[in-house]
Amino acid sequence: MSGSDRGLLNGVRVIESSLLGPGELTSFLADLGADVIKVEPPQGDYIRRMTWPIIEGNSLMHLHIHRGKRSITLDLRQPEAVAVYLDLVRGADAVVEAMRPGALAKRGLGYEQLREVNPRIVFCSLSGYGATGPYRDLPAHGIAFDTWAGLVPAAYDDEGFCYLPEHPSMGIHAGPLLGALAVLAGITRARETGAGSEMELAQSDAAAYMDWYRIETWRAYERPESEVTGNASDDYERRAPGTAGMREGVRYQMYESSDGHILFMASERAFWKNFCEAVGRMDLFERWPGADYADHARNNREMQRELRDIFRTRTSKEWIAFGSEVNTPIAPVNTSKTIADDPQFRDRFPWIPMTRLGADEMPLPVKVAGEAPAEPTRAPTAGEHTDEVLRDVLGYDTARAEQLRQAGAFG
Repeated sequence: MSGSDRGLLNGVRVIESSLLGPGELTSFLADLGADVIKVEPPQGDYIRRMTWPIIEGNSLMHLHIHRGKRSITLDLRQPEAVAVYLDLVRGADAVVEAMRPGALAKRGLGYEQLREVNPRIVFCSLSGYGATGPYRDLPAHGIAFDTWAGLVPAAYDDEGFCYLPEHPSMGIHAGPLLGALAVLAGITRARETGAGSEMELAQSDAAAYMDWYRIETWRAYERPESEVTGNASDDYERRAPGTAGMREGVRYQMYESSDGHILFMASERAFWKNFCEAVGRMDLFERWPGADYADHARNNREMQRELRDIFRTRTSKEWIAFGSEVNTPIAPVNTSKTIADDPQFRDRFPWIPMTRLGADEMPLPVKVAGEAPAEPTRAPTAGEHTDEVLRDVLGYDTARAEQLRQAGAFG
């Protein structure tokens, strides 16, 4: 949506220096209407060739992460290119360094240099392990942040070889999301006070923070059981942290339907009663009424067998409709492949078609009342907007642009 007058962040300009996935920080801003100018080395960000799938020569990661942005190439080894970068910063709200911390400082473009030309600039560095700590300079890719945070257990195949199991990526997406939030907070304060800010965050930190419930539970369990207990409905017995504590659940559990699976969540007595009445099994409620709240009927195998047989009598779609009709929580169970066919997904995520972006992509899930959704532009080729940015953003004339080109500023 670069250059458009639409979007909540119209009038916000961000300069991005990134490699690979961390560039997603500015993707959220671009999708909301910010003018994001990606400054690339002459050879371009090799994200275009990383991971799978590759769609007509470009990776899906590039097509998604850099949609709606403009690209300019600068060889920051050249002083003329550094001068152009500083000119970009003069009219910007924020600079995002999404690579190893200190990369821009090595080119004379650290926060102190940037604030000299723009005291209101917000500088955000997003890296793998952050700017401090023993892992600061450790090279890594996105999954490393999830294994560091304890999110991915080791798995073994039939031959005894350890392998990386399938899992949702956390740090590589949560880090940029938290970074976007922080940048917006910095811009808000800068516009109010005139004072810029320097901030840094790590994708590994974000992965751990998103799992705060489990991590903090383990920490709480280090205190005596007289101080930290389980729920009253579990006779105060401590459960394993997070979803591991759901394994023994019965009234809150996954069940087979006649054509797939559903998630049953009648842990409140009122929901459990509604369910039993609607399936004509009040005997189950009378025998096991449960507590008012948070009662999963742990380890009640007799009840679990009854529910297993009941849920096998209808399709998943029928159970979802049933839950809505009788007011008891029953949820769909999808996979990353099948979710696109789910009616809720189809309603909330109208695909941005490949004819527009080079791949079918999901829109940012932010809906503004009375406004049409943003329509981001296709991810740029390296340096695609160099001349446009020089002319329209910096006001350089043709002679100035040619002088810079001859000096090797663009590579």
